[in-house]
Amino acid sequence: MDWFTLVLVGCATMFLIGEILVNMRGLFALFGIVAISLYFYFYLTDFMTVAVMFSIYFIGLLFILIDGKFLGDGTLGIIGIIAMVVSVALTAPNFTAGLYAIIGLVFGAMLSLSFLKFLPRRQVWSKLMLKDRLTKEEGYTTINEEYLTLVGKKGVCVTDLRPVGTVRIDEKDYSCVSEGQWIHKGTIVEVADVDGTKILVKKAVDKWHKRK
Repeated sequence: MDWFTLVLVGCATMFLIGEILVNMRGLFALFGIVAISLYFYFYLTDFMTVAVMFSIYFIGLLFILIDGKFLGDGTLGIIGIIAMVVSVALTAPNFTAGLYAIIGLVFGAMLSLSFLKFLPRRQVWSKLMLKDRLTKEEGYTTINEEYLTLVGKKGVCVTDLRPVGTVRIDEKDYSCVSEGQWIHKGTIVEVADVDGTKILVKKAVDKWHKRK
């Protein structure tokens, strides 16, 4: 029955994250809470231990929500993921069950994204996504015209990009987003694209030589 941990944790994570992403008026949250409660109560006998693991799991989920809605640098989100992994792994009765639980957590999170395709979404990730874009054909533009001139230019990171940070281009600082990777402070980057009001950068091919 070790595989049952995959089912319970997977369903719980899928529905709870799904409730954050789409507007289901608490229905997904109810399903998720029931599933994760069954998981903890099934494998733990002490009420205090159940309460601790339950709290760690939901604190991790809360950290992911806060990071996505307010911070956007990924640090708090990673801590949240680690907290959720620790809670389900330590609850499992053996190594195999713990491994299944972690796999269920990962697959549940991935499957929750599928809800965005056919259910009304929430604007939780408004800092990372541009919704209801107005096109130039409609007489509007969400693109800062100044940003368009930056495409192809190079600059230096004045802060770490995780993946959001500050880049200095032509002696002016801009808030930029890396292409899915963390880039350390002092690294030379190149503006790859402009998406709405976001400046997307990548590591430059040429090596950076500091001015003497």
